[in-house]
Order: sequence, then C-alpha cells, then structure tokens
Amino acid sequence: MIYQTRFNGMSKVQKMVFMSMLISAALVLSYFERMLIGNIFPIQGAKLGLANIITLVSIVFLRFPEAFTVVILRIILGSFFIGTGISLFMSFAGGILSFLVMALLVKTMNKVFSIIIISVIGAITHSIGQIIVAGIIIENINIIYYLPLLVIISTITGVAIGIAVNLLITYMKKAFI
Repeated sequence: MIYQTRFNGMSKVQKMVFMSMLISAALVLSYFERMLIGNIFPIQGAKLGLANIITLVSIVFLRFPEAFTVVILRIILGSFFIGTGISLFMSFAGGILSFLVMALLVKTMNKVFSIIIISVIGAITHSIGQIIVAGIIIENINIIYYLPLLVIISTITGVAIGIAVNLLITYMKKAFI
C-alpha cells in the first residue's frame, strides 16, 4: 500500500514518533471513554472501543510488525493506566484476536470488505476473545450465552468505529500525499 511505502521511507526516529503518537492517541481515547463517557451500555463489559480506531488506522498505515507493536503497547499501557489485572487479560485476548482478523482482512480482502465491515468483524472477534478468556477465568462455559448480546452491541459499535476510521483515513490520506 502506498501509505506503508511512505512509512517505510521515514527515518527510524520518524517511525518511532508516528507510532508513539498513535499509541498516545489510543490511550487518550481509552481514557476519554472510561472517564468521560463511562459505560453507556447497561451490559457489563460492553463499550464503544474507541481505541480500536487507532488499531484499524495502524493496520492501514503501518506494516504488520509496527501495527502489532502499537496494539500490544496500547493494551499494556492502557491496562496499566486505567485498567485492572483482569482487564489486561481480557484486553489481550480481545485485542490480539481482533487485530489479527482485521489485519488479515485489510491485507487480503480490502477490495471486498469496506473498513466499516472490517471494523464490525473486528468488534465481534474482540467480544469472542473476551468471552473465551472470561469463561476460562470464571471456569464456567455458560458465559457463552452472553455472546449474542455482545455481538449485537459489537455490530453497532463496529459501525460507529468504522465510520470514524473512514473519516480519519480520509484526513490522513491528505496529510500523507
């Protein structure tokens, strides 16, 4: 992709600064969501997932190793600053699974699926990863019955995040070209 070519043309310091800015933006979005918006959903564990905006932007603009680094650091630092020990495991499971699925779709199926569809699929896989870890932690597989409700919420939030990513990518394309 042209944006990754542009990223590869950056110096090592420029790459680190760009990635740091993405991580910082993700942390601010996480903090904003946690502190200012709170939990707008009456369902435990459901949230907008504003930091996923940065995950998807990283996938589009960076190569896989750099985007993966952004996601890992975002999860660790986010859990450190505003999370708990349990949230680290939940975020890792959901974040890594959704990252891998979205990265695969963006790199191989970007002509077939729009960013909004990829965002929805990422939000759903994020919920699936979290349900799996929650089931392991509480040692009760019946938590799987919670998944259909989370899939409905993930679809709604995935569309919202996908729209935000489309707007941000349009803006960033102008800045990069």
